Amino acid sequence: MNKALFWREMRGSLGLLVIFGGVLTLYIVMIAGLYDKETQQALQQFYDMMPQLMAAVGMKGEGDTLLSFLSTYLYGMLLLALPMVYAILRARGLVARYVEKGSMYALCAAPVSRLSLAGTQLAVLVSTQFGLLLYCTVLEIVSCQVLFPGDLDIKGLLCLNGGLLCLHLCLGAFCFLVSCLGEGSRCTALMAGVPTLMLVMQMLANLGGKLEKFQYVTLFSLFQPEKLMAGEGLFAAGMLLLLAVLFSALALWGFCRRDLYI
Repeated sequence: MNKALFWREMRGSLGLLVIFGGVLTLYIVMIAGLYDKETQQALQQFYDMMPQLMAAVGMKGEGDTLLSFLSTYLYGMLLLALPMVYAILRARGLVARYVEKGSMYALCAAPVSRLSLAGTQLAVLVSTQFGLLLYCTVLEIVSCQVLFPGDLDIKGLLCLNGGLLCLHLCLGAFCFLVSCLGEGSRCTALMAGVPTLMLVMQMLANLGGKLEKFQYVTLFSLFQPEKLMAGEGLFAAGMLLLLAVLFSALALWGFCRRDLYI
């Protein structure tokens, strides 16, 4: 790994991290503050009015505990979509954008192997994804302890966010793979389109009935909040982590063998 390049790219990630961190802060604090009987009754009435819409975005269930409440209203959509968008944008910026601008020549001309170069960029993506979700975890714990002291199952939250990290590492590794192998508008379309399509399929699967079959063609179905909160679901999380390693290995291999035309 090239330390100089790593820290340069980490500094380049700060802008996006601040933006996404700010948006997530707003939602996490706001949702945590809604955990009271009156608000839950209002949310239940809203669910009764539009059950299919609420189910599609994963907001189903009353949330008997603070953790299950957070799981319903944060992990059904917000904490799936926002870190996914971050991974798409940053994966593109770490490799594909350099190729499109012709700046990859300067990087490849340095006395650094392609494997080290790609490995450094991958390390930046993984580190920032981990940092973003670590921030969310700390914020959830602090917010809940301030608003509702002692009500949060911290162990369950850590298990839940561990599974969430595995999901986003998998999605990020896929985006990085596309960024390393593709170029131009096709690369961007594939990088953004496939994860978004899988998220839409998960929304359709949430509706149940015949549409439930869509869960078999989306990675999001391997993220199982209910099981993770109970200390289960480790096999599915492990599958996501295994896929993340596979996508990452393919990305590094593909970048080393790729003709960059620079």
